[in-house]
Formats: sequence, structure tokens, C-alpha cells
Amino acid sequence: MAEICCDVAGKAEPPVAPCEPSTRAVRRRRMVIRRFKFVAGVEAVDPAEEARRKRQRLGCSASLPALVPLDLENSVASELEPRRACELEDADFRTSRYGVMSVCGRRKEMEDAVSVLPDFSRRTCGSVGGSHHFFGVYDGHGCSHVAALCSGRMHEFVADEMSRLGSVPPTPGAWTGLMERSFLRMDSAAAEALQQGGRPTLCCRCELHAPRCDNVGSTAVVAVVGPTRIVVANCGDSRAVLCRGGAPLPLSSDHKPDRPDELSRIEAAGGRVIYWEGARVLGVLAMSRAIGDGYLKPYVTSEPEVTVTERRDDDEFLILGSDGLWDVVTNEMACDVVRTCLRAKAPLKEPIGEEVVGRDGRCSDRACSDAAALLTKLALARQSADNVSVVVVDLR
Repeated sequence: MAEICCDVAGKAEPPVAPCEPSTRAVRRRRMVIRRFKFVAGVEAVDPAEEARRKRQRLGCSASLPALVPLDLENSVASELEPRRACELEDADFRTSRYGVMSVCGRRKEMEDAVSVLPDFSRRTCGSVGGSHHFFGVYDGHGCSHVAALCSGRMHEFVADEMSRLGSVPPTPGAWTGLMERSFLRMDSAAAEALQQGGRPTLCCRCELHAPRCDNVGSTAVVAVVGPTRIVVANCGDSRAVLCRGGAPLPLSSDHKPDRPDELSRIEAAGGRVIYWEGARVLGVLAMSRAIGDGYLKPYVTSEPEVTVTERRDDDEFLILGSDGLWDVVTNEMACDVVRTCLRAKAPLKEPIGEEVVGRDGRCSDRACSDAAALLTKLALARQSADNVSVVVVDLR
């Protein structure tokens, strides 16, 4: 009789001596016997199904955002490894490769938020002109309420506006109106939540304040990556940069109060820009556009600037980042860092539906994650004093 090795969890029984081998056939059968652990109340898992799930996880090119607080007194190198997971809902789901990193940095509180939703249009409103992926970086100020709310709601407003266009792919003009309406709805939702005392986060310094918070806001840079276009909507001083043909191409422009057109708009609305450790709206806010900040309206507006960029064959990758990155790292430097990571781990081949393995033997999504982590380390090494959030999207 073949030997069966079983461990029963929760029972302290003396080990049973294994059966003595009797024949050569028994020894052959024993070579393929697997060890099982029986736990009361836990459903058994089919080995074939478990292997299929592992293949899916290995084949997944996505890494979900990980909010990793960083203690700068310790070594930063060992604290910046992003967690990876897979959001596959079916075997036919495919997405661009991307990596995400978000750290607290030298700040006491983490006020950044990141949202990544591969193929979000198909999940919510069906395919409108092909598969579209959503990426967003939100840099909160005053507290994390508005940033957290944006990360959970912004894509819903964008998807809803896309569904209203029907099955016709949006034109560049339609994309601009779509994004502007989405940001306006997000701003209204944030104002309503803050006035009603809504708390997107459980623990924050605002819990000691009055239920109504008008001095909380967030920047927002959102990218919708489709098969033919890259749509970027920006409100604030976060930034999106496309690497095309080896050169950086900014897809957004920072909304600083001393930018000539922004300065004219603020003064036309009756506001002032006061220089207090830099240009600030009414001497308070260091950006001229943001979601929230009800006490500074209409000088601070939530209307985004939208760019619609046609994709080309020489598009390499897209970088989204909060100002904690761009304050100390130039566009050229960021593109050089990401290009180095992607080239070092370029895949030898890319069979559809199979795991893509680079020259280092690892899944190629690791390259984007490593690039995002390296940009974060670089920002911290260059003495960035803000939260740092980075999203790297491989467009190849």
C-alpha cells in the first residue's frame, strides 16, 4: 500500500512511522505522491486550478499602488520595494505594463493618492473605440481627504461621461469637454463630502477640526491611454511626461500662481498673488488650480487643461508624478532613468497570452516597477521635501 503523508492542523498527535517499502512499483508510486495538509473548514484547492492562477499572476503586467511610508532616518533602498498584485477578471484581459510607487517622504502625513484601472472603460461602459486604461496621481494639501476621494471617484465620472457618447469614439474636442465635465463633477462631489463632514480616510489630523473643511484640496493629473490617443487632463502642479523618440514631451503644464496667464486670470477674478516662500494665491496656496479649496474660489479653479496626443510608433513610455518628483528631477533626467530600466529588462519575445520574460529572467512588468521605485529614490536622494508618487506606463 502506498505511503500517504498527511498533516492534520490543530491536532497534536505523535508522528506515525512511515510504511516500509515493499516493491519497486510502490517506490515508483511514492515518487509522485504529494504532501497535503487538511484543515477543518477550508475548501480544498485543485492543483491544476492553483497552477492556472499562478500562471495568471506571473503573466499579469500590473502592479497595484502601494502607499509605503518611508522613515528617512533608515536606509531608503530596502524600504521602496513596491507590492505587486493582479486584477485579472478573465483570461482574455490584457493591459499595458505599468509600475507604481508612492511614499510619504519627509512629510509627517501621506497626502498623495494614486489610482490605476486597466481597461476601465470596458468594465464600466463597454468598449468605446477600443480598450482604454486609466491612470491618476493626486497630491492632496490640507489633508488627504480630497486626494483619497479623487482616487476612488474620478474614474467613475470619466467612464460615465464616456458612456454618454455612445459607441462613437470621442474626437479630440469631445475628449476635452468630457474631461472638463468630469473634473467639475469631481469638484462638486468633493465640496459636498467635505461640507457634510465626509471622511474618506479614517485617521488624519483633521478629525480634531470642525466637520466642515473648506481648506482641503488636491491636484489631479489624469491620463486615459487608448489604442490611438493619450488624453491627459491636469489641474495643479502634478505632471505628465511622454517619452517619444528618446526625448521628453510634456503633456501638461504646471499651474503655478506666477505663470503669466494664471496670474492674469487670478487678478481678473479679484484675487492676488502674494510671494510668501514662493508665489501663492492670497499668500496661501502654491498652485492656481486644484480640486476642493472652497475658501479660495473663484481664484483657484478646478477646470483642467486637456491635451489629446495621437500615439506614434516611437512612443516609449508615459510618466505621471506629483510635484514631489518634479521639484527636484527634470523631465530629461526622469526619461533617462526610466529608459535605462526598460532597456535593461527588455523582453526577448512577447507571445500573446503567455508570460513575458526579460533577459534577467523576470516578468517584464518588473521593469516599470523598478523604474518607478528608482525615480522615487532619486527624488528622495535629491532632498525632495514632499510626498512622492510616480506611475510609469510602458507604451510599447
